Amino acid sequence: MFAVIAVGGKQYRVIKGEYLVVDRQAVEEGATFSPVVVLASDGKQTAATEDACKGVQVSARVREHKLGPKINIRTYKAKKSSSRRMGYRSRQSVIEIESITFAGKSTPSKEAENGA
Repeated sequence: MFAVIAVGGKQYRVIKGEYLVVDRQAVEEGATFSPVVVLASDGKQTAATEDACKGVQVSARVREHKLGPKINIRTYKAKKSSSRRMGYRSRQSVIEIESITFAGKSTPSKEAENGA
């Protein structure tokens, strides 16, 4: 069972228990939120329309907020003795997908998927 969610203007294919690094979310660390579901499938059924995805729930928990890698920018103008150095670090959140509920069915555990 998987779902495609939209977070921060980007789309991600997710399964239960997966960790993602996304753009900073306006949610405190440890809090749970429900991202927008774009598509979902349980192997037999696929929900791809807006009406069909209303029955799909994805629960995600924000594990931490962090800064991304530093990007150094340098501008230079030839023959002017002019140069400028700048830097940028994007604000990011690490989220964990806790559950995917599709048509009333919850995501099976990893032991059930492996047949153990």
